[in-house]
Amino acid sequence: MKKIILFFIAVLNAVFTFACPVCERQQPKLLRGITHGAGPQGEWDYVIVCTMVAITILTLFFSVKWLIKPGERSSQHIKHFISNME
Repeated sequence: MKKIILFFIAVLNAVFTFACPVCERQQPKLLRGITHGAGPQGEWDYVIVCTMVAITILTLFFSVKWLIKPGERSSQHIKHFISNME
């Protein structure tokens, strides 16, 4: 339970962390007030970031999907052991 609480605190900290005033002036309008640093250097940076976000979301979706409802029929398969733990 302690690990779950620490995880949610870390997620909330990441969500509610805002940029400092110096970094805010250096960002484009789309990212102003959200991120730190110099910001994207070109149009390809947006493409790369969007692609990585899509890959991460798909990976998370299929990981959860196959952990909750594994496709294997054997009751001795490792996925069934993990999903049936209490």
